[in-house]
Amino acid sequence: MATILVVDDDRLMRRSVSIGLRDAGYSTATAGSGEEALAKARAVQPQLVLLDIGLPGMDGLETMRALRQSFDAPIIFVTARRRELDEIVGLELGADDYVTKPFDIDVLLARVRAVLRRASASGEPGSRTDLSNLIVGDLELDRSAHQVTVGGKAVKLTPREFQLLAYLASRAGEVVPLDEILKNVWGADWVGETQTVYVHVRWLRTKIEEDAARPRRIHTVRGVGYRLTPAGKDSSDVA
Repeated sequence: MATILVVDDDRLMRRSVSIGLRDAGYSTATAGSGEEALAKARAVQPQLVLLDIGLPGMDGLETMRALRQSFDAPIIFVTARRRELDEIVGLELGADDYVTKPFDIDVLLARVRAVLRRASASGEPGSRTDLSNLIVGDLELDRSAHQVTVGGKAVKLTPREFQLLAYLASRAGEVVPLDEILKNVWGADWVGETQTVYVHVRWLRTKIEEDAARPRRIHTVRGVGYRLTPAGKDSSDVA
């Protein structure tokens, strides 16, 4: 039985979400602040964290940074303001999904199940044949060590950024359609918005391109998807 930590400063929200999760067969723990969330996470070692972005004091982003220093459990962001989504996705330090308030409990449960399935699958043994290095020009990914270098210099990526770059690198030179990226990086059961891919690509460019505004590695084929190539001429069709 998976334990889910529900972090929200709204007591009624914590209670209603916890009831819905318990009715679905999950064990729950709750916290009303970022500081309390860190203490609860140490105590219960949750398999998933539902984290409100709008916490008082230590907000959701700060709490995630602190959680990520000690825990690998997947995190689903919760927000009441859709205008925050770009910032949430762009600044995430490994968030696996996000939901917006108000939400239907069945929708939340679907997201929870999907994230837990992906986390379980990524931890299964027997897939090390897929962990070979990927080299595209001066870009190298070591999938077993989860490390990336560009021109010999180490680049720090979030888990999702690494997954996205690894998938593009595994199909280097090809135009990879957006729906295939979503299916293979976010999972076939992803029910979020396609904007998350655009934002991840934009932030990935800031880390592996000399000039993110004139990318020479990740090229956009507008209306289709993205293509990763060795650093070459500037792309004139940037998403």
